[in-house]
Amino acid sequence: MFKLVGLLTFLPLLIAAPYDARAASADQEFYRGKTIRIIVGFSAGGGFDAYARMIGRHLGRHLPGNPTIIVENMGGAGSRLAANSLFRAKPDGLVIGNFIGSLVLQQILGDKGIEFDARKFEWLGAPVQDENVCALTKASGINSLDDWFAAKKPVKLGGEAPGANDSDIPRVLKAALGLPIQLIEGFKGTSNIRIAAESGEVDGGCWTWASIRTTWAKGLESGAVKAIVQINAKKASDIPNVANAIDYAKTPDARLLIESGIHASSAILRAYALPPDTPKNRISLLRSAFNATMKDTEFLAESRKAKLEINPLNGAEIEDIVKKLFQMDAKNVAKIRDVLVPKN
Repeated sequence: MFKLVGLLTFLPLLIAAPYDARAASADQEFYRGKTIRIIVGFSAGGGFDAYARMIGRHLGRHLPGNPTIIVENMGGAGSRLAANSLFRAKPDGLVIGNFIGSLVLQQILGDKGIEFDARKFEWLGAPVQDENVCALTKASGINSLDDWFAAKKPVKLGGEAPGANDSDIPRVLKAALGLPIQLIEGFKGTSNIRIAAESGEVDGGCWTWASIRTTWAKGLESGAVKAIVQINAKKASDIPNVANAIDYAKTPDARLLIESGIHASSAILRAYALPPDTPKNRISLLRSAFNATMKDTEFLAESRKAKLEINPLNGAEIEDIVKKLFQMDAKNVAKIRDVLVPKN
């Protein structure tokens, strides 16, 4: 009897093991001959697009079967269109989404344009933990943060939509520091803001330093564009003389707005995710491939040549950050909502 009971006890394990092995083996072969789409929530020519295309050129080598990787742009509503689309996408491991991570905070704030639950995405990782900067054109007449404080008319900044850092940062700086700012939204990406600034439609914009120093390099080198203020937990190492917004916050509420409204989301701004319910084995394969890509010598050489910083987070680390954002105190959420969510 004992032997029979013992056998019955372990029989499910004996049956399950080959099945799991077969499932893993099937997923190993699944990607052979397939095409994976990386959906970027912003227009071509910006920093998000540059990172995604670089990752796409290397990711396939680290997946079994070496699938083809293509990048598609789905700009609009500060990348909400891409995020909402990813949430509804077929969970087959063939679609990767790249939308701005600050939309996670917008969900917590009750943004009605958000149709996803960030807690249900399967996070792959992020290539860089971002630093943020406001850059203005020489034509704006602003050469320093002191000039900006003293400006007699609002400085025009281009933005996409609430939840995009190029929109959230101006709102936070206006509320926390009292900077004179006129935010003009509706742009489909930072490349469009850049073009508008160069034509004089706006004075500049605020988004990630990694993107600005790469895609606006000619303007920075010629002096036509200048970094005026950074919005970081600690100063970016290559612009130590540029003022940091947190140093000008004079009240606890001002610090809260900057720290929780901007700093907390910066690490996950460029996060990559899969739709909810993607098969676990495929999540594992894609996470491993993403992590391997971040260490790939050819990838790193290309990133250095393109001046795109690599300072990655893995999927588990992003999950932890998202979880902590959802644990924010309700009173603080209300304070941030008053600034970041427009009252229509």
